[in-house]
Amino acid sequence: MSASDTAERYFAALARQDLDTAVACWRPGAVDRFVGQQELIAPDGVRRYFAELFAAFPDLRFQVLELTASGGRAAVRWSATGTFAGPGAFQGFVANGARIAMEGCDVLTVSEDDGRIERNHAYLDTAGVARQLGFLPAPDSPLAARVTKLVNARTRARARIHGVETERIAQGVWVLRGGFPKKTMNVYLIADGDGLTMFDAGISAMADGVAAAAARLGEITRIVLGHADADHRGCAPALGVPVYCHPAERAAAESDAPFRPYWDFAKLTPQGRLLYPRLLPSWDGGAVKIAGTVQEGDEVAGFRVIDLPGHAPGLIGLLRESDRLALVSDLIYTIDSQTGRDQLPDVPHPAFNHDTERARGSIRKLAALQPAVVWAGHGKPVSNEVAFQLERAATPQPPVPAVTATAPSAPPGTADAATATATVPPPPPGASATAPLPTTPTT
Repeated sequence: MSASDTAERYFAALARQDLDTAVACWRPGAVDRFVGQQELIAPDGVRRYFAELFAAFPDLRFQVLELTASGGRAAVRWSATGTFAGPGAFQGFVANGARIAMEGCDVLTVSEDDGRIERNHAYLDTAGVARQLGFLPAPDSPLAARVTKLVNARTRARARIHGVETERIAQGVWVLRGGFPKKTMNVYLIADGDGLTMFDAGISAMADGVAAAAARLGEITRIVLGHADADHRGCAPALGVPVYCHPAERAAAESDAPFRPYWDFAKLTPQGRLLYPRLLPSWDGGAVKIAGTVQEGDEVAGFRVIDLPGHAPGLIGLLRESDRLALVSDLIYTIDSQTGRDQLPDVPHPAFNHDTERARGSIRKLAALQPAVVWAGHGKPVSNEVAFQLERAATPQPPVPAVTATAPSAPPGTADAATATATVPPPPPGASATAPLPTTPTT
C-alpha cells in the first residue's frame, strides 16, 4: 500500500469517526507528534486522544483539502468543523456548545513493509481553536488588551530582575551586565568572524537576556570561561554552544558542584557566611561540557590569552594588542564582594582565592603589560592610571588599626564609668566596618 493510499484510508476513517479502522493504520509504537504540544504512542495513545475528541465534538467532520505524496511520505492539508456539545470534556474543559472551524496539516511517514504509519507530524493553530472555544480572548477585545497589559508588566518585571544591560565598550566588544539588583555580573561578547565569542558566562538567570542580546548582535559560536566559578559558568549550559577553558579549570567546569574546595566562608563577615552558601547554588547552571582548552599565548577572537592564576588555578584573561583592552574575569574586583559597593581595584577576597599571593603576582603581570582599559568579571572598568591602580591592588595594604573609644562621663554614683574603654577590632579584609546586608555579592 502506498503512502497516498494509507493517508486516504486514515482520514476517511477519521471523517466517519471509525476509531478501529483509523487506529489500524498505525504501526505499534509509532509516534503521532502534535508539534509544540504532545506526542501520542500508537495504538493506545492515538485511540484515547480521538475517543476523547469525538466524545467532546460528536459532529466533528474531517475533510481532505490537499494530499501530496512522494515515496514513503504523504502531506495532508485538512479542515474540520464541529460543536463542543459533549457529553465528554476535552482536555479538562467542560462542553460549552461552541462551534469550531479549523485547518491543519499532517505529514505522515509510512512503512514500505506493511503500508502503516510509522510517524506523523501534525500542525494545528491551537491558539485559534482556543479562541473559538472561548478559552482565549478575541485579538481586539478589551479582555485581550488587559491580558496584554499584564503580560507586558510581567515581562518588564522579569527584565528588571533577570535582564541584561548591553553596552559597546570597544570596537567589536560588548559588555552584558546582569544580576539583581545592581547588575554587577559582567559577560562579554566579542565579534569573531561571522559570529560572536562570549567571554565568561555570568549566572544562570542571565541566560535568556544573554541570548536575546546576542540575537541582536550575531550568533554566539563559542564560550570561553575566564574561570569555572558558579557565577562565571552560570548560563553556559543553557546556550548550547561549545565551551572552552584553561586546562586547570576543566575539572571544576565539568563538576556538578557549585563550590570550589578551597573556598573558606569562615573568612567572610557573618552576613557573607549566611548568604553565599545559598546564593552560589542559585547562580549556578550546573556542569559544563568542555569542548577544548585555551592557555597562555593562544589567540581568541583577536585577543591573546594570558594565564592569570591565583583567584582560581586556571584563571585567564584576554588582551588585545591593537587597543590594549584587557578582559580579566576575577583577576581584580572593582566592587566589594560582600556589599556590592564600588571600590578601588583590589585583589579578590581571600575567602574565594586559591592562592592570594599568586593572585597578586598575576595582577602585577597584567600591570607590566600596560593595558589601557581593564574590564573585570564584576563592576566597572579601570581606565585611569591603569598600571598604577593595578600595582596598588597587588600590594598588601596595612591592616586597619583597632579603634579605641572612650566612653562619655558616667552619671554621678556610677563607679569607673568615666575611664571605661571599648576596643573595636578591624573589619575582615575586604569588608566595610559598617557593611549593610549584601545586595549583589560576587565571588
